[in-house]
Amino acid sequence: MYSNSLIELDRAHLIHPVASYRGHEKLGVRVLASAKGATVTDASGKQLIDGFAGLWCVNAGYGHESIVEAAARQMRELPYATAYFGLGSEPAIRLAGELADRAPGDLNHIYFTLGGSDAVDSTVRFIRYYWNARGQPERDQFISVEQGYHGSSTVGAGLTALPAFHAGFGLPFDWQHKIPSHYAYRNPAGDNSQAIIDASLAALKSKVEAIGPERVAAFYVEPIQGSGGVLVPPKGWMKAMREFCRAHDILFVADEVITGFGRTGPLFACSEDEIVPDFMTTAKGLTSGYVPMGAVFMADHVYETIAEGAGAAAVGHGYTYSAHPVSAAVGLEVLKLYENGLLENGVRAGARLMQGLESLRDHPLVGDVRGRGMLAAVELVVDKVNKTPLPASAEPSRRIFDRAWENGLVIRAFGNGVLGYAPPLCCTETEIDAIVERTRITLDETLEDPDVRRALQA
Repeated sequence: MYSNSLIELDRAHLIHPVASYRGHEKLGVRVLASAKGATVTDASGKQLIDGFAGLWCVNAGYGHESIVEAAARQMRELPYATAYFGLGSEPAIRLAGELADRAPGDLNHIYFTLGGSDAVDSTVRFIRYYWNARGQPERDQFISVEQGYHGSSTVGAGLTALPAFHAGFGLPFDWQHKIPSHYAYRNPAGDNSQAIIDASLAALKSKVEAIGPERVAAFYVEPIQGSGGVLVPPKGWMKAMREFCRAHDILFVADEVITGFGRTGPLFACSEDEIVPDFMTTAKGLTSGYVPMGAVFMADHVYETIAEGAGAAAVGHGYTYSAHPVSAAVGLEVLKLYENGLLENGVRAGARLMQGLESLRDHPLVGDVRGRGMLAAVELVVDKVNKTPLPASAEPSRRIFDRAWENGLVIRAFGNGVLGYAPPLCCTETEIDAIVERTRITLDETLEDPDVRRALQA
Protein backbone atom coordinates (compact mmCIF):
# COMPACT_ATOMS: atom_id res chain seq x y z
CA MET A 1 0.00 0.00 0.00
CA TYR A 2 1.29 3.47 -0.80
CA SER A 3 2.26 5.50 2.21
CA ASN A 4 -0.05 7.82 4.08
CA SER A 5 2.57 10.54 3.65
CA LEU A 6 2.00 10.55 -0.13
CA ILE A 7 -1.76 10.77 0.36
CA GLU A 8 -1.28 13.66 2.77
CA LEU A 9 1.12 15.40 0.40
CA ASP A 10 -1.47 15.18 -2.36
CA ARG A 11 -4.22 16.35 -0.04
CA ALA A 12 -2.18 19.37 1.03
CA HIS A 13 -0.81 20.54 -2.32
CA LEU A 14 -2.11 18.97 -5.55
CA ILE A 15 -5.22 20.58 -7.04
CA HIS A 16 -7.08 17.96 -9.08
CA PRO A 17 -9.06 18.92 -12.21
CA VAL A 18 -12.88 18.96 -12.12
CA ALA A 19 -12.96 17.73 -8.54
CA SER A 20 -14.79 18.60 -5.35
CA TYR A 21 -11.88 20.01 -3.38
CA ARG A 22 -13.48 19.19 -0.02
CA GLY A 23 -14.62 15.81 -1.29
CA HIS A 24 -11.12 14.95 -2.47
CA GLU A 25 -9.58 16.09 0.81
CA LYS A 26 -11.94 13.71 2.59
CA LEU A 27 -11.48 10.67 0.35
CA GLY A 28 -7.80 11.02 -0.56
CA VAL A 29 -6.00 10.07 -3.75
CA ARG A 30 -5.66 6.73 -5.53
CA VAL A 31 -2.10 6.60 -6.82
CA LEU A 32 -1.38 4.92 -10.16
CA ALA A 33 2.09 3.40 -10.25
CA SER A 34 2.55 1.66 -13.62
CA ALA A 35 0.77 0.51 -16.75
CA LYS A 36 1.17 -1.86 -19.69
CA GLY A 37 -1.10 -2.41 -22.65
CA ALA A 38 -4.65 -1.80 -21.40
CA THR A 39 -3.83 -2.53 -17.75
CA VAL A 40 -2.99 0.00 -15.04
CA THR A 41 -1.57 -0.89 -11.63
CA ASP A 42 -2.02 1.24 -8.55
CA ALA A 43 0.57 1.73 -5.84
CA SER A 44 -0.94 -1.09 -3.76
CA GLY A 45 -0.41 -3.53 -6.63
CA LYS A 46 -4.07 -3.73 -7.70
CA GLN A 47 -4.43 -4.26 -11.45
CA LEU A 48 -7.32 -2.82 -13.44
CA ILE A 49 -8.35 -2.72 -17.10
CA ASP A 50 -8.36 0.91 -18.14
CA GLY A 51 -11.68 1.11 -19.92
CA PHE A 52 -11.27 4.84 -20.40
CA ALA A 53 -7.70 5.08 -21.75
CA GLY A 54 -6.71 7.59 -19.10
CA LEU A 55 -8.94 10.47 -20.16
CA TRP A 56 -10.02 9.24 -23.62
CA CYS A 57 -6.39 9.65 -24.68
CA VAL A 58 -4.09 6.60 -24.37
CA ASN A 59 -5.41 5.23 -27.65
CA ALA A 60 -2.29 3.19 -28.41
CA GLY A 61 -2.16 1.67 -24.95
CA TYR A 62 0.54 1.88 -22.31
CA GLY A 63 4.18 0.80 -22.38
CA HIS A 64 5.18 1.06 -26.06
CA GLU A 65 8.97 1.13 -25.93
CA SER A 66 9.18 2.58 -29.43
CA ILE A 67 7.34 5.70 -28.22
CA VAL A 68 9.59 5.99 -25.19
CA GLU A 69 12.67 5.65 -27.39
CA ALA A 70 11.40 8.24 -29.88
CA ALA A 71 10.99 10.74 -27.03
CA ALA A 72 14.36 9.88 -25.47
CA ARG A 73 16.19 10.11 -28.78
CA GLN A 74 14.67 13.51 -29.50
CA MET A 75 15.48 14.75 -25.99
CA ARG A 76 19.12 13.80 -26.52
CA GLU A 77 19.36 15.42 -29.94
CA LEU A 78 17.18 18.53 -29.55
CA PRO A 79 14.92 18.74 -26.48
CA TYR A 80 13.40 22.08 -27.46
CA ALA A 81 13.11 24.26 -30.53
CA THR A 82 10.94 27.32 -30.82
CA ALA A 83 8.76 27.78 -33.88
CA TYR A 84 9.12 31.56 -33.51
CA PHE A 85 11.57 33.60 -35.63
CA GLY A 86 11.10 31.32 -38.62
CA LEU A 87 12.78 28.43 -36.78
CA GLY A 88 11.61 24.84 -36.60
CA SER A 89 12.54 21.23 -36.00
CA GLU A 90 12.40 18.21 -38.27
CA PRO A 91 9.89 16.19 -36.20
CA ALA A 92 7.35 19.05 -36.10
CA ILE A 93 7.69 19.75 -39.82
CA ARG A 94 7.34 16.07 -40.71
CA LEU A 95 4.38 15.54 -38.36
CA ALA A 96 2.55 18.52 -39.90
CA GLY A 97 3.09 17.00 -43.33
CA GLU A 98 1.96 13.52 -42.30
CA LEU A 99 -1.20 14.88 -40.65
CA ALA A 100 -2.06 17.07 -43.64
CA ASP A 101 -1.64 14.06 -45.95
CA ARG A 102 -4.19 12.10 -43.90
CA ALA A 103 -6.66 14.87 -43.08
CA PRO A 104 -10.03 15.14 -44.82
CA GLY A 105 -10.12 17.35 -47.91
CA ASP A 106 -8.04 20.51 -47.93
CA LEU A 107 -7.16 20.69 -44.23
CA ASN A 108 -3.55 21.23 -45.26
CA HIS A 109 -2.29 23.64 -42.61
CA ILE A 110 -1.46 22.55 -39.07
CA TYR A 111 -0.97 24.72 -35.98
CA PHE A 112 0.35 22.80 -32.97
CA THR A 113 -0.82 23.47 -29.43
CA LEU A 114 -0.34 21.84 -26.01
CA GLY A 115 -3.75 20.16 -25.94
CA GLY A 116 -7.40 20.36 -26.86
CA SER A 117 -8.42 23.40 -24.85
CA ASP A 118 -5.84 25.72 -26.36
CA ALA A 119 -6.52 24.23 -29.79
CA VAL A 120 -10.13 25.41 -29.44
CA ASP A 121 -8.97 28.80 -28.16
CA SER A 122 -6.68 29.07 -31.17
CA THR A 123 -9.59 28.51 -33.55
CA VAL A 124 -11.50 31.36 -31.93
CA ARG A 125 -8.57 33.70 -32.51
CA PHE A 126 -8.04 32.50 -36.08
CA ILE A 127 -11.75 32.85 -36.84
CA ARG A 128 -11.85 36.40 -35.52
CA TYR A 129 -8.82 37.23 -37.65
CA TYR A 130 -10.37 35.56 -40.69
CA TRP A 131 -13.54 37.65 -40.57
CA ASN A 132 -11.59 40.84 -39.96
CA ALA A 133 -9.44 39.99 -42.97
CA ARG A 134 -12.62 39.53 -45.01
CA GLY A 135 -13.83 42.95 -43.94
CA GLN A 136 -16.66 41.58 -41.79
CA PRO A 137 -15.62 42.30 -38.18
CA GLU A 138 -19.30 42.20 -37.18
CA ARG A 139 -19.18 38.41 -37.51
CA ASP A 140 -18.26 37.89 -33.87
CA GLN A 141 -20.94 35.48 -32.60
CA PHE A 142 -20.23 31.78 -32.02
CA ILE A 143 -22.67 28.86 -31.75
CA SER A 144 -22.11 25.44 -30.18
CA VAL A 145 -24.31 22.55 -29.07
CA GLU A 146 -25.77 21.87 -25.63
CA GLN A 147 -23.97 19.07 -23.77
CA GLY A 148 -20.94 19.62 -25.96
CA TYR A 149 -17.41 19.97 -24.61
CA HIS A 150 -14.80 22.26 -26.10
CA GLY A 151 -12.24 22.56 -23.34
CA SER A 152 -11.81 24.14 -19.94
CA SER A 153 -9.97 27.34 -20.84
CA THR A 154 -11.79 30.61 -20.27
CA VAL A 155 -13.01 30.93 -23.86
CA GLY A 156 -13.40 27.23 -24.62
CA ALA A 157 -15.35 26.59 -21.42
CA GLY A 158 -17.91 29.11 -22.65
CA LEU A 159 -18.35 27.13 -25.86
CA THR A 160 -18.59 24.02 -23.68
CA ALA A 161 -22.21 23.55 -22.66
CA LEU A 162 -21.98 21.66 -19.37
CA PRO A 163 -23.12 23.41 -16.17
CA ALA A 164 -20.07 22.50 -14.07
CA PHE A 165 -17.81 24.44 -16.42
CA HIS A 166 -19.95 27.58 -16.19
CA ALA A 167 -21.07 27.77 -12.56
CA GLY A 168 -19.03 30.31 -10.62
CA PHE A 169 -16.93 31.31 -13.63
CA GLY A 170 -19.16 33.96 -15.23
CA LEU A 171 -19.66 31.87 -18.38
CA PRO A 172 -20.73 31.64 -21.11
CA PHE A 173 -19.93 35.03 -22.63
CA ASP A 174 -22.75 36.90 -24.33
CA TRP A 175 -21.27 36.10 -27.77
CA GLN A 176 -21.45 32.37 -27.14
CA HIS A 177 -24.76 30.73 -28.07
CA LYS A 178 -26.17 27.19 -27.92
CA ILE A 179 -28.66 24.99 -29.74
CA PRO A 180 -30.13 21.77 -28.28
CA SER A 181 -28.21 18.51 -28.57
CA HIS A 182 -29.18 15.73 -30.96
CA TYR A 183 -29.29 13.40 -27.87
CA ALA A 184 -31.40 10.64 -29.46
CA TYR A 185 -32.38 8.85 -26.24
CA ARG A 186 -33.98 11.99 -24.80
CA ASN A 187 -34.80 14.07 -27.87
CA PRO A 188 -38.19 15.86 -27.89
CA ALA A 189 -38.41 15.02 -31.61
CA GLY A 190 -38.30 11.30 -30.78
CA ASP A 191 -35.73 8.76 -31.91
CA ASN A 192 -36.35 8.97 -35.66
CA SER A 193 -33.09 9.97 -37.32
CA GLN A 194 -34.54 12.34 -39.91
CA ALA A 195 -36.78 13.99 -37.31
CA ILE A 196 -33.72 14.66 -35.13
CA ILE A 197 -31.76 16.05 -38.07
CA ASP A 198 -34.69 18.28 -39.07
CA ALA A 199 -35.08 19.53 -35.48
CA SER A 200 -31.38 20.39 -35.24
CA LEU A 201 -31.41 22.19 -38.58
CA ALA A 202 -34.48 24.16 -37.50
CA ALA A 203 -32.82 25.07 -34.19
CA LEU A 204 -29.64 26.24 -35.91
CA LYS A 205 -31.63 28.23 -38.47
CA SER A 206 -33.67 29.86 -35.71
CA LYS A 207 -30.56 30.72 -33.71
CA VAL A 208 -28.82 32.23 -36.74
CA GLU A 209 -31.87 34.32 -37.53
CA ALA A 210 -32.17 35.49 -33.91
CA ILE A 211 -28.53 36.55 -33.80
CA GLY A 212 -28.53 37.94 -37.32
CA PRO A 213 -27.05 35.96 -40.24
CA GLU A 214 -24.50 38.69 -40.89
CA ARG A 215 -23.11 38.32 -37.35
CA VAL A 216 -22.55 34.57 -37.01
CA ALA A 217 -18.86 33.64 -37.26
CA ALA A 218 -18.71 29.90 -36.60
CA PHE A 219 -20.45 26.73 -35.45
CA TYR A 220 -18.67 24.23 -33.18
CA VAL A 221 -19.56 20.56 -32.80
CA GLU A 222 -18.06 17.20 -31.85
CA PRO A 223 -18.70 14.27 -34.22
CA ILE A 224 -19.76 12.46 -31.04
CA GLN A 225 -20.38 14.48 -27.89
CA GLY A 226 -17.97 13.01 -25.38
CA SER A 227 -18.19 14.58 -21.93
CA GLY A 228 -21.90 15.25 -22.46
CA GLY A 229 -22.48 11.49 -22.20
CA VAL A 230 -21.11 9.96 -25.42
CA LEU A 231 -24.03 11.22 -27.51
CA VAL A 232 -23.95 9.80 -31.02
CA PRO A 233 -25.81 11.81 -33.68
CA PRO A 234 -27.90 10.06 -36.33
CA LYS A 235 -26.09 9.16 -39.53
CA GLY A 236 -26.18 12.20 -41.78
CA TRP A 237 -26.52 14.71 -38.94
CA MET A 238 -22.99 16.09 -39.25
CA LYS A 239 -23.31 16.33 -43.01
CA ALA A 240 -26.60 18.21 -42.79
CA MET A 241 -25.22 20.70 -40.27
CA ARG A 242 -22.09 21.16 -42.37
CA GLU A 243 -24.12 21.91 -45.48
CA PHE A 244 -26.26 24.43 -43.63
CA CYS A 245 -23.16 26.27 -42.43
CA ARG A 246 -21.63 26.24 -45.91
CA ALA A 247 -24.83 27.65 -47.40
CA HIS A 248 -24.88 30.48 -44.84
CA ASP A 249 -21.16 31.28 -44.96
CA ILE A 250 -20.62 30.12 -41.35
CA LEU A 251 -17.29 28.53 -40.52
CA PHE A 252 -17.65 24.92 -39.37
CA VAL A 253 -15.36 23.65 -36.60
CA ALA A 254 -15.21 19.89 -35.95
CA ASP A 255 -13.80 19.20 -32.48
CA GLU A 256 -12.10 15.81 -32.82
CA VAL A 257 -10.08 16.02 -29.61
CA ILE A 258 -11.81 12.85 -28.38
CA THR A 259 -12.90 11.20 -31.64
CA GLY A 260 -9.63 11.60 -33.54
CA PHE A 261 -6.93 8.95 -34.06
CA GLY A 262 -8.93 5.77 -34.26
CA ARG A 263 -11.33 6.29 -31.39
CA THR A 264 -14.39 5.73 -33.62
CA GLY A 265 -12.63 3.52 -36.18
CA PRO A 266 -10.92 5.63 -38.87
CA LEU A 267 -8.13 8.09 -38.13
CA PHE A 268 -10.68 10.93 -38.12
CA ALA A 269 -14.42 10.66 -37.52
CA CYS A 270 -15.04 13.43 -40.07
CA SER A 271 -13.97 11.00 -42.81
CA GLU A 272 -16.68 8.57 -41.73
CA ASP A 273 -19.17 11.45 -41.58
CA GLU A 274 -18.15 12.40 -45.15
CA ILE A 275 -17.48 16.04 -44.31
CA VAL A 276 -14.59 18.46 -44.61
CA PRO A 277 -14.77 21.15 -41.92
CA ASP A 278 -13.09 24.55 -42.12
CA PHE A 279 -11.22 23.76 -38.91
CA MET A 280 -10.59 20.52 -37.05
CA THR A 281 -9.16 20.37 -33.54
CA THR A 282 -7.30 17.32 -32.21
CA ALA A 283 -5.20 16.31 -29.17
CA LYS A 284 -5.39 13.25 -26.86
CA GLY A 285 -4.78 10.39 -29.32
CA LEU A 286 -2.36 12.56 -31.32
CA THR A 287 0.40 11.47 -28.92
CA SER A 288 -1.63 8.75 -27.18
CA GLY A 289 -1.35 10.87 -24.04
CA TYR A 290 2.37 10.10 -23.63
CA VAL A 291 3.24 13.82 -23.87
CA PRO A 292 1.07 16.94 -24.23
CA MET A 293 0.18 18.09 -27.75
CA GLY A 294 -2.80 19.33 -29.72
CA ALA A 295 -3.31 20.49 -33.28
CA VAL A 296 -5.54 22.82 -35.24
CA PHE A 297 -6.16 21.72 -38.84
CA MET A 298 -6.97 24.71 -41.05
CA ALA A 299 -8.50 24.59 -44.53
CA ASP A 300 -6.69 26.16 -47.48
CA HIS A 301 -9.22 28.96 -47.98
CA VAL A 302 -9.00 30.01 -44.33
CA TYR A 303 -5.22 29.99 -44.36
CA GLU A 304 -5.07 32.03 -47.58
CA THR A 305 -7.53 34.61 -46.25
CA ILE A 306 -5.55 35.07 -43.04
CA ALA A 307 -2.23 35.17 -44.90
CA GLU A 308 -3.47 37.73 -47.41
CA GLY A 309 -5.10 39.79 -44.68
CA ALA A 310 -1.88 39.95 -42.69
CA GLY A 311 0.33 40.72 -45.67
CA ALA A 312 3.85 41.37 -44.37
CA ALA A 313 2.65 41.70 -40.76
CA ALA A 314 2.94 38.87 -38.22
CA VAL A 315 -0.23 37.03 -37.22
CA GLY A 316 -0.01 37.62 -33.48
CA HIS A 317 -0.86 34.23 -32.08
CA GLY A 318 1.68 31.81 -30.60
CA TYR A 319 2.66 29.52 -27.73
CA THR A 320 6.10 28.80 -26.30
CA TYR A 321 5.60 25.07 -26.70
CA SER A 322 3.88 25.09 -30.10
CA ALA A 323 5.44 22.45 -32.39
CA HIS A 324 7.52 21.04 -29.52
CA PRO A 325 10.05 18.62 -31.07
CA VAL A 326 9.70 15.91 -28.41
CA SER A 327 5.91 15.88 -28.65
CA ALA A 328 6.16 15.84 -32.45
CA ALA A 329 8.60 12.91 -32.37
CA VAL A 330 6.14 11.02 -30.18
CA GLY A 331 3.29 11.93 -32.53
CA LEU A 332 5.18 10.51 -35.51
CA GLU A 333 5.85 7.23 -33.74
CA VAL A 334 2.26 6.93 -32.49
CA LEU A 335 0.98 7.49 -36.03
CA LYS A 336 3.14 4.57 -37.20
CA LEU A 337 1.67 2.32 -34.52
CA TYR A 338 -1.87 3.27 -35.49
CA GLU A 339 -1.26 2.43 -39.12
CA ASN A 340 0.69 -0.76 -38.42
CA GLY A 341 -2.21 -2.60 -36.86
CA LEU A 342 -3.73 -0.61 -34.02
CA LEU A 343 -6.48 0.98 -36.11
CA GLU A 344 -7.52 -2.42 -37.45
CA ASN A 345 -7.46 -3.95 -33.99
CA GLY A 346 -9.49 -1.04 -32.67
CA VAL A 347 -12.21 -1.68 -35.27
CA ARG A 348 -12.44 -5.35 -34.27
CA ALA A 349 -12.30 -4.57 -30.55
CA GLY A 350 -14.87 -1.80 -30.96
CA ALA A 351 -17.34 -4.12 -32.66
CA ARG A 352 -16.87 -6.65 -29.83
CA LEU A 353 -17.25 -3.91 -27.19
CA MET A 354 -20.53 -2.67 -28.69
CA GLN A 355 -21.84 -6.22 -29.00
CA GLY A 356 -20.95 -6.92 -25.40
CA LEU A 357 -22.49 -3.74 -24.04
CA GLU A 358 -25.64 -4.35 -26.10
CA SER A 359 -25.98 -7.66 -24.22
CA LEU A 360 -26.50 -5.59 -21.06
CA ARG A 361 -29.77 -4.08 -22.32
CA ASP A 362 -31.76 -6.67 -20.43
CA HIS A 363 -30.39 -5.44 -17.11
CA PRO A 364 -33.05 -3.69 -14.98
CA LEU A 365 -30.99 -0.48 -14.82
CA VAL A 366 -29.92 -0.17 -18.46
CA GLY A 367 -31.96 2.35 -20.44
CA ASP A 368 -29.69 2.93 -23.43
CA VAL A 369 -26.51 1.60 -25.03
CA ARG A 370 -24.81 3.76 -27.65
CA GLY A 371 -21.46 4.26 -29.28
CA ARG A 372 -19.23 3.95 -32.31
CA GLY A 373 -15.98 2.04 -32.39
CA MET A 374 -14.06 2.23 -29.12
CA LEU A 375 -16.26 5.03 -27.79
CA ALA A 376 -19.40 3.96 -25.99
CA ALA A 377 -21.84 4.64 -23.17
CA VAL A 378 -24.43 2.82 -21.10
CA GLU A 379 -27.14 5.05 -19.65
CA LEU A 380 -28.74 3.87 -16.41
CA VAL A 381 -32.34 4.54 -15.38
CA VAL A 382 -34.67 3.36 -12.64
CA ASP A 383 -37.71 3.41 -14.97
CA LYS A 384 -37.17 2.28 -18.56
CA VAL A 385 -40.55 3.50 -19.79
CA ASN A 386 -40.20 7.03 -18.41
CA LYS A 387 -36.39 7.06 -18.71
CA THR A 388 -36.06 8.23 -15.11
CA PRO A 389 -32.39 8.75 -14.24
CA LEU A 390 -30.73 7.40 -11.12
CA PRO A 391 -31.46 9.59 -8.08
CA ALA A 392 -28.81 12.13 -7.12
CA SER A 393 -28.79 10.57 -3.64
CA ALA A 394 -27.20 7.46 -5.22
CA GLU A 395 -24.14 9.59 -6.07
CA PRO A 396 -23.66 7.78 -9.41
CA SER A 397 -20.38 9.43 -10.41
CA ARG A 398 -18.62 8.43 -7.19
CA ARG A 399 -20.25 5.17 -6.11
CA ILE A 400 -20.35 3.53 -9.54
CA PHE A 401 -16.74 4.52 -10.21
CA ASP A 402 -15.79 3.02 -6.83
CA ARG A 403 -17.64 -0.22 -7.52
CA ALA A 404 -16.06 -0.59 -10.94
CA TRP A 405 -12.62 0.11 -9.42
CA GLU A 406 -13.10 -2.62 -6.84
CA ASN A 407 -14.09 -4.93 -9.69
CA GLY A 408 -10.85 -4.18 -11.55
CA LEU A 409 -12.23 -1.74 -14.10
CA VAL A 410 -11.69 1.96 -14.76
CA ILE A 411 -14.62 3.66 -16.51
CA ARG A 412 -16.08 7.16 -16.57
CA ALA A 413 -19.16 7.48 -14.38
CA PHE A 414 -21.03 10.67 -15.22
CA GLY A 415 -23.17 12.33 -12.58
CA ASN A 416 -26.45 11.48 -14.30
CA GLY A 417 -25.76 7.74 -14.30
CA VAL A 418 -24.10 7.38 -17.68
CA LEU A 419 -21.12 5.03 -17.89
CA GLY A 420 -18.50 6.05 -20.45
CA TYR A 421 -16.06 3.73 -22.24
CA ALA A 422 -13.02 4.53 -24.35
CA PRO A 423 -10.57 1.61 -24.01
CA PRO A 424 -7.14 1.57 -25.66
CA LEU A 425 -7.18 0.34 -29.26
CA CYS A 426 -4.76 -2.43 -28.32
CA CYS A 427 -7.36 -4.32 -26.25
CA THR A 428 -7.56 -8.06 -26.76
CA GLU A 429 -10.83 -9.99 -27.03
CA THR A 430 -10.27 -11.23 -23.48
CA GLU A 431 -9.89 -7.69 -22.18
CA ILE A 432 -13.01 -6.46 -23.99
CA ASP A 433 -14.99 -9.38 -22.57
CA ALA A 434 -13.65 -8.58 -19.10
CA ILE A 435 -14.76 -4.95 -19.45
CA VAL A 436 -18.30 -6.13 -20.23
CA GLU A 437 -18.38 -8.75 -17.47
CA ARG A 438 -16.99 -6.36 -14.84
CA THR A 439 -19.58 -3.81 -15.93
CA ARG A 440 -22.35 -6.37 -15.41
CA ILE A 441 -21.08 -7.09 -11.91
CA THR A 442 -20.93 -3.35 -11.20
CA LEU A 443 -24.51 -2.93 -12.42
CA ASP A 444 -25.71 -5.78 -10.20
CA GLU A 445 -24.05 -4.12 -7.21
CA THR A 446 -25.60 -0.77 -8.13
CA LEU A 447 -29.00 -2.46 -8.27
CA GLU A 448 -28.54 -3.29 -4.58
CA ASP A 449 -27.70 0.29 -3.63
CA PRO A 450 -30.37 1.35 -1.06
CA ASP A 451 -30.98 4.69 -2.81
CA VAL A 452 -31.41 2.94 -6.15
CA ARG A 453 -33.73 0.30 -4.65
CA ARG A 454 -35.96 3.01 -3.15
CA ALA A 455 -36.13 4.80 -6.51
CA LEU A 456 -37.04 1.55 -8.29
CA GLN A 457 -39.86 0.94 -5.82
CA ALA A 458 -41.20 4.49 -5.94
